[in-house]
Amino acid sequence: MRTFVRAWTIFLLVKLSYAGKTVDVLTSNSLNTLEEEEILRVLSRNKTTSVNNFTLIELIEDGRNHTNGRNKDTWRAQKLGLSHVNPFYNDFSEEIDREARRLLQILTAFDPGVGRVSPECKRHADIFHQELAKFSLWALKMYDATAKIPSGLLNGNVNQFGDFDECVGIQGTEGIQGQYCLAYLKLSIDESRLDLKHLHRLLHSHYAFRSNISDVINWAVCTPASCSFKDVETSIHDILTRYTSQTGLKITVKVNEEMCQIKRKESVPNETMFISLFFMAIFALTIIAACYDHYKIPANELLLSFSLKRNFKKLVSLERRQSDIATLHGVRAINAIMLLLAHKSMALFFNPYTNRTEMSEYLGKPWTVIGRAASLYTDPFIMLSGLLTSYSFIGKLKKTGNLDIKNEYLSRLIRLVPPLATLMLFCTYVIPYIGSGPQWNLVITEHANICKRTWWRNFLFIHNYFGFESMCLTHTHHLGIDTQLFILSPLMVLLLYKKPKTGTIVLVMCALFSTALRYFVTYYKELNNYVFFGTSIKQLFDTANFSYTLPSHRLTVYIIGIFMGYLLRHLPSDYKVSKTVLYTGWITCIIMFCCAFFGPARMGSIDYVYNPIDAAMYNAFAPIGWCAIFAWVTVMHHTGNTNGWFSRFLAWKGFLITTRLSYALYLTQFPIYFYNVGRTRSAEHFAFFSMQVRILQQRFNYAGIAKTESKENQYKLERKTNNM
Repeated sequence: MRTFVRAWTIFLLVKLSYAGKTVDVLTSNSLNTLEEEEILRVLSRNKTTSVNNFTLIELIEDGRNHTNGRNKDTWRAQKLGLSHVNPFYNDFSEEIDREARRLLQILTAFDPGVGRVSPECKRHADIFHQELAKFSLWALKMYDATAKIPSGLLNGNVNQFGDFDECVGIQGTEGIQGQYCLAYLKLSIDESRLDLKHLHRLLHSHYAFRSNISDVINWAVCTPASCSFKDVETSIHDILTRYTSQTGLKITVKVNEEMCQIKRKESVPNETMFISLFFMAIFALTIIAACYDHYKIPANELLLSFSLKRNFKKLVSLERRQSDIATLHGVRAINAIMLLLAHKSMALFFNPYTNRTEMSEYLGKPWTVIGRAASLYTDPFIMLSGLLTSYSFIGKLKKTGNLDIKNEYLSRLIRLVPPLATLMLFCTYVIPYIGSGPQWNLVITEHANICKRTWWRNFLFIHNYFGFESMCLTHTHHLGIDTQLFILSPLMVLLLYKKPKTGTIVLVMCALFSTALRYFVTYYKELNNYVFFGTSIKQLFDTANFSYTLPSHRLTVYIIGIFMGYLLRHLPSDYKVSKTVLYTGWITCIIMFCCAFFGPARMGSIDYVYNPIDAAMYNAFAPIGWCAIFAWVTVMHHTGNTNGWFSRFLAWKGFLITTRLSYALYLTQFPIYFYNVGRTRSAEHFAFFSMQVRILQQRFNYAGIAKTESKENQYKLERKTNNM
């Protein structure tokens, strides 16, 4: 659609530039009666030139050059953007002046020199307007790249990214360079104007999310690079104030320094080069090791451990270990898939949509609890961590009588740190240089800068204490929580193993304390772990910082896992419970599950008003209710008390593969999501299911584009060969 609009705009400009001149017009009827060869022969000035060497477009351009008295080199320079002024202005000054006035009366140009801006910014703004009035190409591009008022405003189409690539590629007169700035606009209304309230609600998509400056509109402007972000903020504010001073509207403008971008000219840092070479070396090593492995060439075992072939076989293997707890793989897979969908849905909110209001109404349905309860899906992972730790430790205590805590800590570090360090290096030094876009600095570059300053916190696993805003690899806060609980786990397991009664009382008290802590902190600080309709970004950050990322608030489900591991080690494999206990357990767990999952559905309604009691109840008890059913089915299946469809499904061998992939998926999901957010350049139409599978669609699109380009290149090569 954008391509069509641009083509139509260029056509209008060309049409305006020839207004007032006498021209001969070939009607469609006459064109239909002529072959292209005949048209070329009639229009060609050189009758001896073979028409096979020209296309119609090339001949028209050649004829235009003769008409204007310009040689071919001048026209090529204009096409390539090497000329910073309109080379045709002297020949058509009256026409261009008249048409420029008409165009700019219809769609006024943004003036970056308005207000108290720097002298250099004002001077370049004056040059921009002078050259725009002459239809100089670079000035037209700067004008064209700035966002315009679109259609669909009442359907939430208020976030306009303009044309990022066109803007940053501008090179104009006197060294003027294009600068792309994404401004944040807050639209307020006179509260006494009831007629505007409904319109304001539609513009802001029913306030699905509220940001730090409340319901911002993203609006792109293209300015000379000499204008600082403060200059841009000042000029936008002054211009909008002129338009809204006599209305019931008030607009607040905010432009952050990182949201103003120019074309990157600096060379790639040495760190990025070295790290890129490191990744290439690892990739080459996997291929070399695979060759050694495939052809049975004798090699060091360390080298063969990199073998792509060997690791792929291990990845898809369906063999279970002797001490494997079958249902855990299904529990992990279900929650991982739910978490991926929830995180993907939340990442999509960073993008502009032409139907954002419709999208908000769609996401206000009760079933969207699936995406809003993202925090709920992380609790089973903490529970499983406690279960596996307890199960492993007690097994070793029964076998050897002691526990080598130092070795356990070291083993965990060896498993976790290498993938974490690899991802951190990639996100910090490589990703910032492999893409660009309107929000690239916001979601990619800024994050890389945070990692350069605070990487050491991640390796000490304490990064979850420093707030989401200043956390490197924000999504890895779970690693910090899990590691800190793991450090305490030997104390909990040893107490429970050696003094079961005392250990049980102490752990139950700790679990109750953690539950009460979640309730009271949520209530008094007005937090909410559930993404309700109209939640503020600040509230989400506060919830993360004061509750979600703290191990003391996640201790309850970890202790449930500790008890499960203890039971599975002490209960005999043929332990049977009565049918009364079995059915009572199933009914209780199903009720708790439904309360945890479906209970907060009303909080997703468009009309919901925040209630701290609802939020506190959810944060305190939903994790217990959600984990209870997985804990129950795991214990019952492992002891042979149940073998229904649900337990058989969770015990399916195929989930072994997802278990092996889970840590990698956990680490890489957010970098992929935010990479896509950062490179998004325009608004699109929201459709929930197509958005979830957009990666597959993009792959097919890229394949189609590659084939088309290949055909075009082949056609151009054949044409050049014929011309020769």
